Amino acid sequence: MSLQNTPAAERIHIGFFGRRNAGKSSLVNAITGQSLSVVSDIKGTTTDPVIKTMELLPLGPVVIMDTPGFDDEGALGELRMDKTRQVLARADVAVLVVNALAGMTQEDTDMLNRIRERGIPHLVVYTHGDLPVAGQLPMDACLVSSKTLAGIQELKERLGALLPRGAEKPIACDLLPPGGTAVLVCPIDSAAPKGRLILPQQLVLRDLLDHGRLAMVTRETELTHALEVLPEPDVVITDSQAFAAVRDIVPDRIPLTSFSILMARYKGFLTTAVQGVAAIDRLRNGDRILMAEGCTHHRQCGDIGTVRIPGWLRRHTGKDLEILTCSGHDFPQDLSRYALIIHCGGCMITEREVQERMHAAQNQGIPFTNYGTAIARMTGTLERSLRPFEAIHRLLKTEEQV
Repeated sequence: MSLQNTPAAERIHIGFFGRRNAGKSSLVNAITGQSLSVVSDIKGTTTDPVIKTMELLPLGPVVIMDTPGFDDEGALGELRMDKTRQVLARADVAVLVVNALAGMTQEDTDMLNRIRERGIPHLVVYTHGDLPVAGQLPMDACLVSSKTLAGIQELKERLGALLPRGAEKPIACDLLPPGGTAVLVCPIDSAAPKGRLILPQQLVLRDLLDHGRLAMVTRETELTHALEVLPEPDVVITDSQAFAAVRDIVPDRIPLTSFSILMARYKGFLTTAVQGVAAIDRLRNGDRILMAEGCTHHRQCGDIGTVRIPGWLRRHTGKDLEILTCSGHDFPQDLSRYALIIHCGGCMITEREVQERMHAAQNQGIPFTNYGTAIARMTGTLERSLRPFEAIHRLLKTEEQV
């Protein structure tokens, strides 16, 4: 990803759901003006979600997600339904597609209830609007024809109106005044992507630049020199893996936090992560820990999720722990076997998907934290790393006194 591109996780995710042959794929093609999905009269033509990043006016940068029919049958159909449920978990907007020739079925109603239960902004769209429809349609329904394109422009306008534009959430710019300076500590090791910064570092840097803040980027090996030549910075933001080394270099009076902690705040689960991290010190022999990553990548020696954090956990607790991992969108539904879930910062998945996972853990009584918070706890830097966030820092101090 370059600084000129909108990352997929920052785009509005629009999911199209419906029964087989409801006309989902034809509708997606009509809305986008592209042949994104294969169209056929044969039921079940779409066998896996079709995902496409694009610009869609008036919404802007979006991810279009066309799903298999949720009435698919048999063992293979159940696997396809699992994929459809995964798409629903990350949808910012849901479009329920109903075949107007057949009308709303009980399966359609059940899916609509699932969408409503999750609080997802949604539209019900009836297809085959160029043909006689079955019965009276609801007043708020959209009637379209993918063949003649009737109603398509109105549908796009209604999609745009579903998500009111508010002020953008800050990632790091609110930690320093206009014109203030941040030092970003970005280690370059075997896990660093060749020729670029990792996504959380890019997002923080762009946020600072967009809001008129100054940024110096350095490795931890040059941090001492950077602090000597730079007027005292307003904040230092480090990769969590370098927490211990950076803490020893940065004077206590200078605010210090990490990219991972900033991402947890940005995705809306830092409070939960802070509440859940205390479970590390309650772990027992044989406990299972789930390391959950939002992306998939080639694992290297010293991988943060599968090597470094598990090693730190075992050394910190002195316990014989079983570490399991999941990546991408394959997050388990049943979490009862785990004593703790440690999630990545979530930079590669939507805020809604991260929070779906958080709520799933909370509903099943499983502590939920993230990489940066866990590393800060184990390196003794948690209290300091939360000082820039007054309310959450106050929560931590309150819980420590209980």
